[in-house]
Amino acid sequence: MTDVFFSYGLLAAAGFLAGLIDAVVGGGGLIQIPALFSMLPTTVPATVLGTNKLAGIFGTTAAAVNYGRRVKLAWRAALPAAGAAFVFAFFGAYTVTHIPTDAIRKSLPFILLAVAAYTFARKDFGIIHAPRHKGSTELIIAILIGSGIGFYDGLFGPGTGSFLIFLFVRFFGFDFLAASAVSKVVNVATNFAALLWFGYSGHILWQLAILMAICNVAGSLVGTRLAIKHGSGFVRKLFLVVVSVLILKTVYDAFLK
Repeated sequence: MTDVFFSYGLLAAAGFLAGLIDAVVGGGGLIQIPALFSMLPTTVPATVLGTNKLAGIFGTTAAAVNYGRRVKLAWRAALPAAGAAFVFAFFGAYTVTHIPTDAIRKSLPFILLAVAAYTFARKDFGIIHAPRHKGSTELIIAILIGSGIGFYDGLFGPGTGSFLIFLFVRFFGFDFLAASAVSKVVNVATNFAALLWFGYSGHILWQLAILMAICNVAGSLVGTRLAIKHGSGFVRKLFLVVVSVLILKTVYDAFLK
């Protein structure tokens, strides 16, 4: 019984920290998924991922709501991107059952390295909020970003939130705080699409997922407050830290594991 409480306590702590990190820059899965696999070594991967998605979607939704109350959220970019992401996440989930993903796994560290290098080299990247698109151009770019990231999240997934933030800064001219807020709306859509499948197929540990969801929400509220209080400069620095950790993890998964 003591071991059970200890395991649940560690997973609750992981849920809180994952919610905090994910609310600011994405990448909460770096904490939550390894913790679940470590504490549930005999559980099938699909159930681990389904439990993670249910816990995570509550934190992501809480972050989106909190950002919406405190930051002017760019809904004209967020909603079409979220709609496209929801649809294409299904296509990604379907595709992953029919093709190998080794090529994606091995290319991911290099893509993340390029993202980190670009962000680091441009010191003003994401610091100033200067939206550069309106009307049909804004709609088309939002749909393209949502479609691409939605497909990727359904197909593979690591770093989805961080990729979203980078793309909204790079192509829309948002600062990191605004991009983080928009990314949460899109991420809710991709997570919900995946949850429909995991829930339908019975791959969720409900009691554990609800416990971690509560902790994830608590962490996300702390994370959004930190991001709003300290601004885009803080988000940019944490973004670079999380992407750097993602690079190390994806190199290990692709080439050393």
